[in-house]
Amino acid sequence: MAAFYHVCFVVPDLEAAMGDLAASAGVGWSEPRSDRIGDWDFRIVFTTGGAPFIELIEGPEGSPWDCGGRARFDHLGFWSASVERASAALSVSGMPEDFSGCPYGRPFAYHRVEGIGARVEMVDASRQEAFLRAWDPGGAAGPVLPAPGPAGAPRAE
Repeated sequence: MAAFYHVCFVVPDLEAAMGDLAASAGVGWSEPRSDRIGDWDFRIVFTTGGAPFIELIEGPEGSPWDCGGRARFDHLGFWSASVERASAALSVSGMPEDFSGCPYGRPFAYHRVEGIGARVEMVDASRQEAFLRAWDPGGAAGPVLPAPGPAGAPRAE
């Protein structure tokens, strides 16, 4: 299996979380950014220095990143050759889709993985170049999970 490229924590205070991780783990941070998807404004930041990245998201109540006022581990992020096919395969395997950015023009989907009490995120590999430009200029592309084939068929490479 290809490696994940980031771990994400949802947090109530982005700057406090950045400061705590910088002090305890010595990580550096990119500049936080504000964004909007659907009805939700959120703030996001990634560590510097390449994969695997630590991602922090501060989202409002009721959003996919609602942390209920307490920081928590949220998901592992993977590049996927096909978010649609990966999502279908995960759902069939008992890991239901929790949220999809696809209807908002964002090619990613979260799936609930009860065994870890969190989610996995499949991000379309077509976004990798833009991600690197934004968060890791000059960084190397990471591994991509192949698209699952139909049941019983070999996976597409």
